[in-house]
Amino acid sequence: MTYSLLLGDYAYSSWSLRGWLLFERFNIPFKTHMLDFSKASVAAQLAAFSPARTVPTVQTPEGAIVSESLAIAEELATRHPEAGHWPTSPLERATARNLTAEMHAGFMALRAACPMNLRTAYINTSPSEDVLTDIARLETLWDHARAIRTTKGPWLLGQYSIADAFYAPVAARIAGYDLPVSAASKAYVQTHLADPAFRRWRAMGLVSGATLERYAQTYDTRPWPGPAPLPAAAVGGTDSENEACPYSGASVTHVLEIDGRRIGFCNAFCRDKTVADPEAWPAFMSLLNA
Repeated sequence: MTYSLLLGDYAYSSWSLRGWLLFERFNIPFKTHMLDFSKASVAAQLAAFSPARTVPTVQTPEGAIVSESLAIAEELATRHPEAGHWPTSPLERATARNLTAEMHAGFMALRAACPMNLRTAYINTSPSEDVLTDIARLETLWDHARAIRTTKGPWLLGQYSIADAFYAPVAARIAGYDLPVSAASKAYVQTHLADPAFRRWRAMGLVSGATLERYAQTYDTRPWPGPAPLPAAAVGGTDSENEACPYSGASVTHVLEIDGRRIGFCNAFCRDKTVADPEAWPAFMSLLNA
């Protein structure tokens, strides 16, 4: 038996992104269960997983229900010490824990004014003073992490940790709302946008679930500021150069075209998430480059 991970909408649920990264980024197997934000309330859809009321929620192999993101993070770090959820250095680990806890509890103005929306990027957003205060606090924390770390790498404490998973939706907000930050913070945001795991999550958000108008803003829009995806398109028919889906190994039922080649998949979602960002999917790129 493996972990069950209950998630909300890929495009809009910032806490679901955090929970998913705690598994995906650290190579911990899990089974996904998606909730539909356009239908019944989250609490109603979680009735079978009482006492959970929010996403992400994890059901452990033993049946424990863990529905607080910090608790999920700590439980996974305890169960899988080899995965490297926290830095090994005491100084860096304590700093990462502090960064994570403050993200979990704070930055309410930023959260309220700039809800995560991975389908749209805005410009000329004129952030409020409260949002700018939150941004200043973020940069203080990020600068401190960079100043004390001894491990090399592009993440807050050098190597990817729980702290980075918790700040991934913040990076999406800064990018998506074109918020003013320093050059160092912009580089950190771009590191998130280019991260293959983040790109996979966003690709799924582009093709799964309804567009929820309650997340729409009235600002001018611009192209997504992350890496541009390779051009690919969904096409009809089942003729493809491969006989099995690169993800599931099942028979081909849906096809995309890229660089004049036809690659097949076992369902529309597998195909469409790949069309959205081909380079985000290692199994597909291995097939493409073979």
